[in-house]
Amino acid sequence: MLETMAETYFQRGFKLGKAVSGILRESYASDVVARLKDMGYVARAGDLTLRLAREFGFCYGVDRAVQYAYETREQFPARRIFLSGEIIHNPDVNRRIEEMGIVRLAAEPDPVARYREVTPEDVVLVPAFGVTVGELEHLRSKGCVLVDTTCGSVLNVWKNVRQFAQDGFTAVIHGKYLHEETRATASQALTHPGGRYLCVKDLAQAEILSAFVRGRVDADALRRAFGPAMSPGFEPERDLERIGLANQTTMLMSESLEIQEMLLTAYRERYGDAELPRRFRAFDTICSATQDRQDAVQRLIDEGGLDLMIVIGGYNSSNTQALTRQSAGSLPTFHISGPGCIAAEAIRHRPVGSPEEVSTPGWLPSGAVTVGLTAGASTPNNVVGEVVAELLALRGWATQELAPVDAAAQPSTARARPPA
Repeated sequence: MLETMAETYFQRGFKLGKAVSGILRESYASDVVARLKDMGYVARAGDLTLRLAREFGFCYGVDRAVQYAYETREQFPARRIFLSGEIIHNPDVNRRIEEMGIVRLAAEPDPVARYREVTPEDVVLVPAFGVTVGELEHLRSKGCVLVDTTCGSVLNVWKNVRQFAQDGFTAVIHGKYLHEETRATASQALTHPGGRYLCVKDLAQAEILSAFVRGRVDADALRRAFGPAMSPGFEPERDLERIGLANQTTMLMSESLEIQEMLLTAYRERYGDAELPRRFRAFDTICSATQDRQDAVQRLIDEGGLDLMIVIGGYNSSNTQALTRQSAGSLPTFHISGPGCIAAEAIRHRPVGSPEEVSTPGWLPSGAVTVGLTAGASTPNNVVGEVVAELLALRGWATQELAPVDAAAQPSTARARPPA
């Protein structure tokens, strides 16, 4: 493919989908997952039953970002290509991206330091989470080619946050302040003079914020609780008179709604119903794909019959963590990064709220067992398929021996269980 320098900023790829479709299928598709879907998302081998959530894995935004990365290498075969952090939060995908010669740049608070190596002849990929306003401005000033894969759902949140700032509302963002997306979203609040933000990580922080609004916590206590999750020069008494709520798009919807209701009640008690329209705004900015995956997990839980749930995805994937939290309240749940975490003697996984991976023995009950499976929006089908293969191997079965639950119950479709 001949290179062109007619443009230096791309948000829609290079129309090279056909050219990269083969390697994308080879890298990320799974015949096992396709068979599970064909069997109605439920299948059995011997006494092991697998139930796959009906919405799982790659969402549209992730799929698009990964495709654009491959298109970028196709478009610029001879150029150095850099990536701002991870394209998405999945170790398998990021490894494959790096194997194409795309260099991942480590996180640095100072854009000058982070992009020191980048020259006008280079190409820089912006990941699906986006980057801060300051980073993007610095990259534009370098004159390099920019391929921006920021997800459309994230761009929609940014639009709301900029509107908050323009209208004099502080953006209160339900999100993890150190997550790339939340940092990028927070920076959007500062694009308008007087714009402010406050990032609320969880219900505990929302309780502190609500207490401040009610006058039960002073400004110093609030500053201690939130620290760098506040915009520079944040003055709680001034900047929390009017707030607009937004979300990191991958948070747990039920928690976001609970935080919204908590803060709405606090502002109503403080200012009264008549004042609410000029004091409080809220927009649903959880992306539809995130919600679909959470709904699918809830459906599995509500249908009952599961002995345990396995959630597959990168440990730093926020939406995967949300799926884990959602399931862990109902049944034993194991968040694993990939098939290598599974063994008969123990499973390596990341418990809810833990910063470290742990090993849990005796995790798979003996005898008949039903396992629920889901995967975060940044987990490709090939990884899900490999996890299925590992699970079956623990009981001595192969993926080709999976059968629909109804058919598997019939003697003619089942063979004797192999010896352990």
